[in-house]
Amino acid sequence: MPVQGIGGLFFRAKDPDSLNAWYRDHLGVGAGCTTDGAGEKSDWHWMTAGGPVVFAPFKADTDYFAADKAFMINLRVTDIDTMLETLREAGVEVTVDPEWDHPDTGRFARIHDPEGNAIELWQPPTA
Repeated sequence: MPVQGIGGLFFRAKDPDSLNAWYRDHLGVGAGCTTDGAGEKSDWHWMTAGGPVVFAPFKADTDYFAADKAFMINLRVTDIDTMLETLREAGVEVTVDPEWDHPDTGRFARIHDPEGNAIELWQPPTA
C-alpha cells in the first residue's frame, strides 16, 4: 500500500498565528485556502492541485539553504512572474538567479517567511 502524497507539513514557529496569516495572505497556503479547481475550502486544511512533489533529504552540510535551518519549503506555482510581482509589491524580498532555471526542471525563485524559513517557488516546465 504505497503512500499517496504528503498529508501535512508541521514545523515550529515563534508566533504560529502570525506566521499562518503570512502564508495565507502572501502565498494562499494553509487552512482555509484552496487552489483553483481543487475543491471546497476547509477551516482545517489547504486543498491543493495534484502534481509532482519532490521528497529529497539533503546532506547535512548542504549550502542549498541556510545551515541553521532543518528544512526548506518548495511550493509549486503556475505563474511565477505574477507571483513574484505580487510578493515584491507586498514588500517581500525575492531572489532569482537565471542559473537556477532550466527547460528540463523549470523556473525557481526564493523568498523567506518572517521567521527566516526559506521558501523556494517552483514553476515546473511546460509540457
